[in-house]
Amino acid sequence: MPIFTSKIGGRTVNQILGTTFGALLTAIVFFVALRPNITSEIFLFSFLSGLSWSLGQVLQYESFKALGVSKAMPISTGLQIVGTSFGGVLLFSEWASTSAKIAGFVAIIIIIGGIYLTTISEKTPENASNAPKIKTSSIFWIFFFSTIGYVGFSIFPRYAAVQGFDGFLPQTIGMVLGALICMFLPQNKDVRPLKETVTYKNMLVGVIFAGGSLSYLISAGLNGVATGFTISQMNVVFSTLGGVYILKEAKTKKELTYTLIGLLLVIAGGIMISFMTAS
Repeated sequence: MPIFTSKIGGRTVNQILGTTFGALLTAIVFFVALRPNITSEIFLFSFLSGLSWSLGQVLQYESFKALGVSKAMPISTGLQIVGTSFGGVLLFSEWASTSAKIAGFVAIIIIIGGIYLTTISEKTPENASNAPKIKTSSIFWIFFFSTIGYVGFSIFPRYAAVQGFDGFLPQTIGMVLGALICMFLPQNKDVRPLKETVTYKNMLVGVIFAGGSLSYLISAGLNGVATGFTISQMNVVFSTLGGVYILKEAKTKKELTYTLIGLLLVIAGGIMISFMTAS
């Protein structure tokens, strides 16, 4: 998703509308083909999940513009793993044993260390020219609220014990509503995204998201939610390296080395958490 949406371009509102439209179209096709069982509870919590996702995704698109995919994705992914793990502990009493809690928090420290390594930058003329034109405090709040959105995306379906494909259509309806709300934000008051071609080009990104989301639902059914979620977050490797080698985002040799080590730590911590939560 990050690579395609960065290639296609457009403002954040174009990207979120196109993504959600593509996901909704895919969900309708699957609904017609599979006829899943959607109760009122499944609809409500899946809808809230999709609405939460829109918040997270809008802000993640903003982070791509501020920092670039190769720097933003490891931070976003690490925070999602940490946030979802804390949500599981606080709301679902996961990590029941003392040893599991200790191992889980060690894993979180490892992930935070990995995130830190991916943010290290050398002060070079090239980096100075590509420096984000946004305050550090603003970047912090972008990641803070995007993490809340993504955690809600994972937590709401778990709370209602939504199974398989049952919640996918109401989830995408919530996503579209969240995207439509974005059109009325102050920065979009003079924008007409529904009349711009780039919005509909971004529907391809939504189809890609739908494929990933459906694969995650299958994985969660086979492997459990905790393990399935953690494995799904390993996309950070592809998106980060894609940012460097496909989108040609500038990194010095030292920065790339730190980023690769940081990615390995995020992956290691994520795998540890999946075992702790599963146990």
